Amino acid sequence: MTDIRNDRETLFAYLQDPATQPDFWARVADDVDWTVEGTHPLAGRYRSKKEFTAATFDRLAKVLEGGVKLTVEHLYVDGDTTIVELASTSTTKEGAQFDNRYCWVCRFDGDMIAEVRAYLDSAMVGYTVLRNELRQRGG
Repeated sequence: MTDIRNDRETLFAYLQDPATQPDFWARVADDVDWTVEGTHPLAGRYRSKKEFTAATFDRLAKVLEGGVKLTVEHLYVDGDTTIVELASTSTTKEGAQFDNRYCWVCRFDGDMIAEVRAYLDSAMVGYTVLRNELRQRGG
């Protein structure tokens, strides 16, 4: 169990820096079933890694200086399930702290993430994304 826990700690630590995030995404199944809970512009159910990253990480990268940066606060491992609590260390392009918290409930199939349910601060995401996208459009 210690080996699995260490592996998962290393895996989710890749989210701290956009330069190491490809190592994280390499362990997410192409056909991942990823649900982002809430009522905000990024919420929804995504049926592939490509669809999920385009609608969330790529969209956030357009409004966050240096892209999405997440640090692990807590990690819980039980069999094929890992629950990870993450904190954003990102800043918006207008200089505001994007102080969001996430909880991802991940199901692994072997070494690959096959399914995720993600919970976050809907109000913060909606406000940040829409405000910054509007600002970028000159609104």
